[in-house]
Amino acid sequence: MPQAMTIHEKLTEIANNLWWSWQSEMDDIFRRIDPIKFAEFSQNPVQLLQAYPPEKLEQRAREEVLHSKINWAYRRFHEYLNSQTTWGDTHAGLLNFRPVAYFSAEFGIHESLRVYSGGLGVLAGDHLKSASDLGVPLVGIGLFYHEGYFSQVIDEKGWQQEVYNEVDPETMPISPVKDASGNDILISVETRHEKIFARIIKIQVGRIKLFLLDANIPENSEEQRQLTARLYGGDQRTRIRQEMLLGIGGVRALKALGINPRVIHMNEGHSAFAPLEVINNRMHEDGMSFDDALRETAAANTFTTHTPVPAGHDRFDSGMIEEHLGPMADSLGLNQQGIMGMGRVDPQNEHETFCMTVLAFKTSRRANAVSNLHGVVSRKMWACLWPWRSEEEVPIGHITNGVHVNSWLATQMRVLYDRVLAPEWYFRTGDPEAWAGFERVTPGELWETHQALKARLIVYTRSRLMIQAARHKATDSELAELSEIMDPQALTIGFARRFAPYKRADLILRDADRLAELASRTDRPVQFIFCGKSHPADENGKAILQRIIQLSHTDQFKGKIVFLEDYDINFTRYLVQGVDVWLNNPRRPLEASGTSGQKVVLNGGLNFSVLDGWWAEAYDGSNGFAIGDGNIHVNPEIQDERDAHSLMDVLENEIISTYYDRDSDDLPMDWIARMKRSVQTLGWRFNADRMVMDYVTEGYIPAAGGLSSEMRTMP
Repeated sequence: MPQAMTIHEKLTEIANNLWWSWQSEMDDIFRRIDPIKFAEFSQNPVQLLQAYPPEKLEQRAREEVLHSKINWAYRRFHEYLNSQTTWGDTHAGLLNFRPVAYFSAEFGIHESLRVYSGGLGVLAGDHLKSASDLGVPLVGIGLFYHEGYFSQVIDEKGWQQEVYNEVDPETMPISPVKDASGNDILISVETRHEKIFARIIKIQVGRIKLFLLDANIPENSEEQRQLTARLYGGDQRTRIRQEMLLGIGGVRALKALGINPRVIHMNEGHSAFAPLEVINNRMHEDGMSFDDALRETAAANTFTTHTPVPAGHDRFDSGMIEEHLGPMADSLGLNQQGIMGMGRVDPQNEHETFCMTVLAFKTSRRANAVSNLHGVVSRKMWACLWPWRSEEEVPIGHITNGVHVNSWLATQMRVLYDRVLAPEWYFRTGDPEAWAGFERVTPGELWETHQALKARLIVYTRSRLMIQAARHKATDSELAELSEIMDPQALTIGFARRFAPYKRADLILRDADRLAELASRTDRPVQFIFCGKSHPADENGKAILQRIIQLSHTDQFKGKIVFLEDYDINFTRYLVQGVDVWLNNPRRPLEASGTSGQKVVLNGGLNFSVLDGWWAEAYDGSNGFAIGDGNIHVNPEIQDERDAHSLMDVLENEIISTYYDRDSDDLPMDWIARMKRSVQTLGWRFNADRMVMDYVTEGYIPAAGGLSSEMRTMP
């Protein structure tokens, strides 16, 4: 008889599949083994188990009575992996033989795997998780950054400093892909002057395989090894080489693995070189002409654009393209003008640079924005690619982003959901009927659950502030003061996102005196938690961040405004699960979608946002709060003043008054009614299961069938 597995072996198997990261019971098991080490290791169970050999783990499991929980989790893990009754089995069977290849420059799956910077990566991570839950045949392709994105440190002047730390692959849930002889499988991409090699790393995300390319190997020069050091680091030369590895190298990696995808999904333009390699293969393996190979390749590609700002799209000059794409152009039979034309709106305009987004549009027959309003903006922005069509007929549809429910729903709130919703509701999160039972939640239990989550957020905030202060040599009395900062009963507003100027993190500070007056009221206190990073090269964004930090130390706002540094996925959970209100005030229409507010919805928080991105199609007047009326003034400064005035008026006259209007049981009944309506009307619409199902039915299946129709209207 085979020897029974130890609990160390079972937990190690689970820890090496990121499925555990969206299972609350697994998080609880790892925390109970050693909460201090688990936190110290950035909630990385692989590293935790390395610190606990089998004998020590057995002893700890007995102390915590964990054996039955571990055995149950292990059985459920394998039932999940082996299920044959998923949504994908019914609706995406066409992809079983040849899956979708999902390309993205970053994947935010869990904080212990730092190959993400923010919203784009977290969206990609949620896409993989929902594809796994739904059973959609899909593989992910990205890059393995051995320094990841930067850690944020705020200096004594309130200025952001960037710190990069090398990760230890031995502590990660990753495995290099080997050949039959046990050697790393390598791929390479060619420039005019050299070859760049990369090994393939596999990460298991539930049922989904994610393959990341790593250039930090002996076969490369030191310069080449640094190509996959930092996410969004380096100059234009670094960027184009990273994008060659991602796109061309990604297709070659799939081929080396024996995976022949039926559909390529490009998540943003970073991976737009991928179709060129597919075209190249069709020409040399199937004898097709360039035009025929382009037509057939484009028919099987889907492209998602995320950037409504022209400056946010990668562009390269002709010299950069010649140096790096020259060998590909030769293989495709294209001269310099021909390859440049693939990335130009006007192929004949020799002064136009090569744009990755243009290349992605030209090599796809299905393109989508990430919200309804973003679709309107994108059709206007890129109408120049289809000059023979009216703006309304430009073939760019939209699929509004969503978030992965199990990743962002607090455990305490999940207990409440399980009680009032239908059994196994979490398998049908894209179905509005699955959420209908939320009406049965009593006001008291919803409010108390939320208050418990807010109290947890306040405790976490205090601990983070004390750590920050200790680094700056704070005195014992200053640390003691921070241990009592913020009021668990006060209206708590969160703002967390990238500090880009158009996101206007400081909009609420335009009338600082009025804000200070509101915040200082003892009968109706208001407090704010700010966090987020600015791009290392964005001096304006850093200046906005600095202003907020400096203001938080003034007598007016001390204890009323706090800034927490080094925002990551772990802190996101505390914040989106605990705030009363989520503030978002970008300059409309520059927010493509936004997903952080969708995470707040799941946990009973209310959104307070400009009618931009997803909120423009979500707000109904009673499921949150709006800044402005959706109209845009042609003068941005006037628009900023309008929005700032609206923000303060709504905050004072609607939000604060509704929050503090209590009944005899100290319950804010009108506020709770908005909480319930927010969950019921938005939970089913703005989650990643619905999003992935839309991609399958509107994009993947038509593309897999080789249909030439263009993506136009989206749910």
